[in-house]
Amino acid sequence: MVRWRRFLGRMAAVLAVVTAGAVTAVAPAAAAPAGDMTPYVVGGTRAAQGEFPFMVRLSMGCGGALYSPRLVLTAAHCVGRTGANTSITATLGVVDLQSSSRIQVRSNYVYRAPGYNGNGDDWALIRLATPVTSLATLKIATSTAYDNGTFTVAGWGAAREGGAQQRYLLKATVPFVDDTTCNRYYGGDVIPSEEICAGYASGGVDTCQGDSGGPMFRPDAAGAWIQVGIVSWGNGCARPNYPGVYTQVSTFASAIQSAATSLGG
Repeated sequence: MVRWRRFLGRMAAVLAVVTAGAVTAVAPAAAAPAGDMTPYVVGGTRAAQGEFPFMVRLSMGCGGALYSPRLVLTAAHCVGRTGANTSITATLGVVDLQSSSRIQVRSNYVYRAPGYNGNGDDWALIRLATPVTSLATLKIATSTAYDNGTFTVAGWGAAREGGAQQRYLLKATVPFVDDTTCNRYYGGDVIPSEEICAGYASGGVDTCQGDSGGPMFRPDAAGAWIQVGIVSWGNGCARPNYPGVYTQVSTFASAIQSAATSLGG
């Protein structure tokens, strides 16, 4: 069974992108059953301006992280095929999507993981038409050294099913869940070599629809942020014994770096 038929990728089923003075409807990548989500960073608090300068909001209703001045790392299930693409608008540099100081840049190319078919390989790069040099980028984990402990997640997911996206960036912290435990919860649907789980057994804190593609990150040995996951999927949101499932960045680090080089970023 293809996992996306059973569990929800965390792209909102009904989206509205908040822009200055307007709300624009956006068609979903895949509809989710009504009543099966609590669509926002569940249990989160508002992030401070400048706290996570690498966070990106994408106009199809996903999140992402600034990998380099011209590239955004996101989830494969947020984008279409590899190729030229000028339809995506990235909003950067703000926690308030209506802020007059926001930076908005259009895409010019999408690279989706070549092995992506709905089961694993859930990563993609979006190339921006012009570089954003005023913001810090988020480095990626190249080994499993940081695939443990407590992680930070953030996003602008919708506050209710069918409603508008959050205006303000929310953040939360979630603990690592080992592969054996996570796969027991999910009946073997997690791919341990490609995915990493995080969340509380009691539920209550989680990423959710509208947060797809956003980063899961933690401090490295020097105290700098390092990305260890990409928001991918889960069974509902913040349910007990159903942690969030994230693309394990360290598994794909070499492929991501190679693709970034080929894209000039």
